[in-house]
Amino acid sequence: MIIARDTLVDALVARLRDDVLSGRYPPGAYLPSERELAAEYGVTRTSLKHALSRLGQLGLVETKHGVGTRVLDYLSSGGPELLPMLVVANGPDWLEEIFQTRREIGALVYAHAARRRRPEHCADLRTLHGAVAAAETADDAQLAECEIHRVLAAASGNRVYGFLVNSLLNAYLPVRQLLIAPFRDPGRAAERLTPLIDAVCAGEAEEAHAAATRYLAETERLMLGGEDR
Repeated sequence: MIIARDTLVDALVARLRDDVLSGRYPPGAYLPSERELAAEYGVTRTSLKHALSRLGQLGLVETKHGVGTRVLDYLSSGGPELLPMLVVANGPDWLEEIFQTRREIGALVYAHAARRRRPEHCADLRTLHGAVAAAETADDAQLAECEIHRVLAAASGNRVYGFLVNSLLNAYLPVRQLLIAPFRDPGRAAERLTPLIDAVCAGEAEEAHAAATRYLAETERLMLGGEDR
């Protein structure tokens, strides 16, 4: 398949990345030579080198001069930046583990947010909570809810938590239309958020942890096909 020039390197990265993640090139295997790959994709070897460099930054391959490009075991060498790609490539295989991480990390982060939140965090949370309630579409409510999670992570005062929440959201956003059920009624979506936001802004860490656990479990149930209660 010849790749259009206007998206050359990005498209090449995506195609090679998908081939690695799908197992076409399994861990330990060597990619075809640069000459062969360039001919297959209809690109120059310079463009191919740029693409392979980016795959190396993702922890997917390792290139050694005079030896070739070897596929790495991404479970050992990759990081959370791979999650969006893995969800798109192999969604069902990863969703259960992402939901588990969402529940466990989310409750911990939001308890810390209750301990360390500042007035500006609560102001942002109230504004976004209102945006969920007033949303005209389920997608608008869903996107506003995502921003609530980012603010809660920032309120925790731990930047690493922020990166973890960003990674989970980046995995979630590309497939969010498949998980939109909790937001079809924006008013109900806002009601489910109220106990969590109230507990965080009141500085009640234990209640925030409990509210987060309930909220994340309930929205997960709805996302996976349960009925709204």
